[in-house]
Amino acid sequence: MAPSEMGKSAIVSIEALYRYPVKGLTPEPLESVELTPMQTLPFDRAYAIENGPGPFDPASPQHLQKIHFVMLMRNEELATVRSLFDDSTETLVISKSGTEIARGDLRTEAGRAAIEDAIARIVTSGLRGRPRVVVSPGHSFSDVAPKCLHLVSRQSLTALEGMIGSHVDARRFRPNLVIDGLVPWQELDLVGKKLRTGTTTLEIFKRTERCAATNVDPETGVRDMKIPSFLSKTLGHTDFGVYARIIDGGRIRVGDTFEIAD
Repeated sequence: MAPSEMGKSAIVSIEALYRYPVKGLTPEPLESVELTPMQTLPFDRAYAIENGPGPFDPASPQHLQKIHFVMLMRNEELATVRSLFDDSTETLVISKSGTEIARGDLRTEAGRAAIEDAIARIVTSGLRGRPRVVVSPGHSFSDVAPKCLHLVSRQSLTALEGMIGSHVDARRFRPNLVIDGLVPWQELDLVGKKLRTGTTTLEIFKRTERCAATNVDPETGVRDMKIPSFLSKTLGHTDFGVYARIIDGGRIRVGDTFEIAD
């Protein structure tokens, strides 16, 4: 059934909030976050790790395809480690099986080198050269050029689980917001609509086309599903989730509700 045939819900709530300080590494859950118009979440995908020598120029940052970076789609070993980022010091800690294996202040050459060394040890295949931590103030290494948030619906996740016959972790889809209260797949029909809560307004502008990164279990790093091909065969497309711009800022919290508006 097409999304437009499933009706609409007036209110949705925030089930979970996540940010990804380093592209491809661990999602960090948040209880609340301050949103700024036309920006990402603070520090969301502020850093990335180039896969060997690449074209990214910090002095003139441009949006690049994710193939240039170490990522779950090609480097599933990333899912076997946990990372923790400290905003105040911009220090990244990487651990594996509960043991710290690297720590580095990403503002410094030595700190970046410590993380690069660790990634070179972790990623056993698919590296095209020494990894390089890259950053440019104000730049986001999102999969899309506009600065935005990524939203995934709990009801669509539940529907997908029923179709596949297995649990599907929301973190496979790298969402910033997991929202609750929609009809399954309804979010795909909300492009051009707005979500409003208090003084905050989000505008949904694009459906999210999924890649093979969603096939990787975010806990084990095992490629145990074929989600894009399954979506294509069963729904006729590979879309799951939507992108939204921040139109009006403000603080949002887990449990907040949005009203859907034109």
